[in-house]
Amino acid sequence: MSLYRNSAWFLKGLTEFTRNGFLTASKRFVEKDLDVSVAGRSFMITGANSGIGKAAAMAIAKKGGTVHMVCRNKDKAEEARADIVKESGNKEVYVHILDLSETRKVWEFAEAFKKKYKALNVLINNAGSIMSQRDVNAEGLEKSFAVNVLGIYILTKSLVPLLEKSPDPRVISVTSGGMLVQKLRIGNLQSERGRYDGTMVYAQHKRQQVVMTEQFAKTHTNIHFSVMHPGWVDTPAVANAMPDFHRSMKESLRSPDQGADTVVWLAISEVAITNPSGRFYQDRRVVSTHLPLAWTHSSPLEEQKFMSLLEELAKKFQPH
Repeated sequence: MSLYRNSAWFLKGLTEFTRNGFLTASKRFVEKDLDVSVAGRSFMITGANSGIGKAAAMAIAKKGGTVHMVCRNKDKAEEARADIVKESGNKEVYVHILDLSETRKVWEFAEAFKKKYKALNVLINNAGSIMSQRDVNAEGLEKSFAVNVLGIYILTKSLVPLLEKSPDPRVISVTSGGMLVQKLRIGNLQSERGRYDGTMVYAQHKRQQVVMTEQFAKTHTNIHFSVMHPGWVDTPAVANAMPDFHRSMKESLRSPDQGADTVVWLAISEVAITNPSGRFYQDRRVVSTHLPLAWTHSSPLEEQKFMSLLEELAKKFQPH
């Protein structure tokens, strides 16, 4: 937990990333930004059965959007879907079962989705995984990397053609402030060397998501890409993966709705896409991906190499 207790950015985050930080930031929000109907538009949200993902799914369903919930656990997903349909009155909410740690199945899911559905306007990469110890999937990949990085890469890349055919396509990824104390490292993607610290590995994956978003934005200019930090949010994932942090911060954590606010804003508002593609957001504002005077910058060559490594890995598991 040293990452969260000792870093200067965490002390800053005690106010900025907390519930009070959200309440302060929300005073400048323009509420008509979200006063839109998205009927006829479709949204895919990974990890949509709880926390930020469910809150985003609920908000979008209430605006009339078609919601595709991509979840690992069928029972929890169906329960969440029932809640969303009941509260929103919107029956256009669909459950898809996928474990993002099963790399080949991510490809298979995306390919099948493209065949079945004619459009996808927005992809929200929300699902994430923090492991307490290193574990590998059946394909030999470190599990949290498979979920947090390679799974997102494959899902996004495979769905790009469908997104590009749809009006106003957007891709939003949910990252974490932990990435601010991480420099992109491409020499140990599978966390095979050194002591395994799940929170540090997760933070590195979140830096990788930011780089991935920036690179996708350069390559696929017809799609608006963004990545956002939701602040410190009271979710089951945080409670399970970081119990000490959750216990000590519980009174200051944001609600899932507050954590999802910028996700929803990026997904549906007109003003969000007036900003350039590939930017990093916090509380509806573009913010820097690095702290002042940070050592966390990487070179264009390193970033291109990272994307090449992901492409090579992804191709190994692509169905033929």
